[in-house]
Amino acid sequence: MDAPVIPAPAASLPPAHVCEQARISRDPRFDGLFFVAVTSTGIYCRPVCPAPTAKSANVKYFGHAAACEAAGFRPCLRCRPELSPAEGAWRRGDAVVARALKLIDEGALAEQPLSALAERVGLGERQLRRLFVDRLGAPPIGVHGTRRLLFAKQLLTETRLPITEVALAAGFGSLRRFNAAFLEAYRMAPRDLRRRPNESPPGDGAGHGDALVLRLGYRPPYDLEAMLDFLRGRALPGVEHVDERSYTRAIGPIDAPGWLRVGAWPADKRERQHALKLELHGTAPSRLLEITNRLRRMFDLDADPDAIGAALSVDPRLRALVRKRPGLRLPSGWDGFEISVRAILGQQVSVAAARTLAARVAQRYGQALPQPFGPGLTHLFPTPADLADADLAPLGLTRARADTVRTVARALLDGRVDFRAERTLDDFVARWVALPGIGPWTAHYIAMRALGHPDAFPADDLVLQKALPEDGVRLSAKALGARAEAWRPWRAYGVIHTWRDSMPAPLPLKTAAPAAASAPARKLKKTRRAA
Repeated sequence: MDAPVIPAPAASLPPAHVCEQARISRDPRFDGLFFVAVTSTGIYCRPVCPAPTAKSANVKYFGHAAACEAAGFRPCLRCRPELSPAEGAWRRGDAVVARALKLIDEGALAEQPLSALAERVGLGERQLRRLFVDRLGAPPIGVHGTRRLLFAKQLLTETRLPITEVALAAGFGSLRRFNAAFLEAYRMAPRDLRRRPNESPPGDGAGHGDALVLRLGYRPPYDLEAMLDFLRGRALPGVEHVDERSYTRAIGPIDAPGWLRVGAWPADKRERQHALKLELHGTAPSRLLEITNRLRRMFDLDADPDAIGAALSVDPRLRALVRKRPGLRLPSGWDGFEISVRAILGQQVSVAAARTLAARVAQRYGQALPQPFGPGLTHLFPTPADLADADLAPLGLTRARADTVRTVARALLDGRVDFRAERTLDDFVARWVALPGIGPWTAHYIAMRALGHPDAFPADDLVLQKALPEDGVRLSAKALGARAEAWRPWRAYGVIHTWRDSMPAPLPLKTAAPAAASAPARKLKKTRRAA
């Protein structure tokens, strides 16, 4: 039976009276859900802007920054619209606009025409353009241009990168084109922005040593403690490190490796910052936009907690969990192949056992860094080419698991499966379950943690089947799926809330001999856990 079609949101702009109240109260829950354009100044702001409140008669509301700029407004230099989180409903799920926006984030319009983007999402060029204008108030090329310019504005404000490198990082092919676009949109040259007294890099933002520091904004509430707990229980020694305050990871490519750290933005007595702090070391400017996009997905920074909570609260069991942890987010992963390997290793074993096996794979077949980074970062996780023909039996993997890992690696290399943003959830799952050793649980888990898909739902998960009923009776996968229909399009958040409430605190990694890996597998056979 075909899965029901999840309709796209009807509009991206909240009702006018809601916008007005949120603007006057500077409610951070609406940051990024709409923008405030002031006709008397020609400036557009976030609803949390600390500037004096404009008269209602001089205010217009827009659902996207690109719509503001298309109407001739310039971004505020005080509240900095480039720091606002994206409107989550438009960048998540299977709606055409959501998939097209993800492709634009990946640079689909940087070197290809709009017709190529339209073909990838299965629409005609004119139809896609019309859909963007109707839904977002700006055409795709306008969204692409605004995205590049706002990211450049952030780099100019928060870093001391040379303007030439800022242009490269924002996706402009030449400094001349960047200067012209910036001047046309903002009526000032990039160098003039840096000359403003209030726009110099923050004291800890320009970096120390080789560090480059950026803010990653989110919409509160945000449960960073729970996010770090989840990642810490699965952290691979040598590849990543998670403590109580931050996440640290080595990143490639191997010929020019670097590392990053993500944690809370330092408290500011003057103004509360709803942002995470990203520190980058040894990273090429051309990769900055890609890295920030990956981390926004990994830490689920564009989610709308109110919308998700309202949808999940139709279920009495989840209503209590949402009230308990309103800021819980969907933890994703840095790399799709890494998540898929860890999902395979997590089939029918505990989190700790899967972590142990994944650590062995990383240490044996991962690419060793020329020199260690940060707190014991020594390796990059293996690529599909590294594991396509790897002998994994000595690491403690069963023959079936080893075969599945190699099968997935080869399938990624030959294109049978992928992590392309234009895939719908049904298409993605169908491709993955066609591979030997990959069932619906594994495919949905990969979709949830590799793509950050908000509606992925591993209905075969034993923890969900036991934890959701309040009468102690285990639900079947079919019954669980039927119950979760009411959670759409946010079923993955229901999964995370249930796992968080059911799972014990993550255990530290225990170094064990390869032969010992079979013991927990036998003990926990037929038990599905989050890898």
